Amino acid sequence: MTSRDDIVVFLGPTLSRERAMECLEATYLPPAEQGSLVRAVRELRPRAVVLIDGSFSRVPAIRHKEILWTLAQDIPVFGAASIGAVRAAELEPFGMLGHGLIYRWYRRTPFADDDEVAVAMMPAELGAAPLSDALVNIRLTLAAARRAGVLSEALRRAVETIARRTYFLDRLYAPILASARSVLPAEAHAELDRFEHWWPDHAVDHKRADALGLLRLLATTPDLLRPPAVRPGFRLTEAWAHDLDAAGLLAPDIADVT
Repeated sequence: MTSRDDIVVFLGPTLSRERAMECLEATYLPPAEQGSLVRAVRELRPRAVVLIDGSFSRVPAIRHKEILWTLAQDIPVFGAASIGAVRAAELEPFGMLGHGLIYRWYRRTPFADDDEVAVAMMPAELGAAPLSDALVNIRLTLAAARRAGVLSEALRRAVETIARRTYFLDRLYAPILASARSVLPAEAHAELDRFEHWWPDHAVDHKRADALGLLRLLATTPDLLRPPAVRPGFRLTEAWAHDLDAAGLLAPDIADVT
């Protein structure tokens, strides 16, 4: 295990803090929301920031603007697995660094929905554990079941469609399979039963794998912690200034960076 207290990691339902600490002993904070990066940079002066998880339903999601501001302070920002993968794919041209299969999928899939990685979670005060399953993991699990001969291609597609139509807060295997049984022909039920017994031991969790991969990479490759090769120009906008002021974060250091 490598100790890097100067790395700040925003982590929640994707991976337990205990498991993350086995890879990288960093400063772990709850899922990021609007203002989290500004506050962390000011209070902790990190050498690097890792964005894995974020909040977005109860509070405003982390904005692109504050990631650009962080990069403009010569602080590298890495993303993977969840909202980190989404933001890294969006901001790669401006210097944010992404890692993992989910990040790469977002980069090559224009207009991909953030809903793919969204899950319900417990409050941060209770550990932000997941309360639902991510669509991207469900789709990968269904594909694995197809390769293993557990599901036919037609049934894989049918169950995936049902999972897509299920609200992210309610996405769990049990209700998805219950919905499938209620709408699919009776002859499909034997396959659904087979999948129901198969998935608990074979479910794919690529969000977790990508998060672990990034933490291990940072633990073993200190050269990645150099200031960003691309340093974006930054201009304070009226809209972001208003948000910062409302959160008590507007200060003289939030200014044009050239």
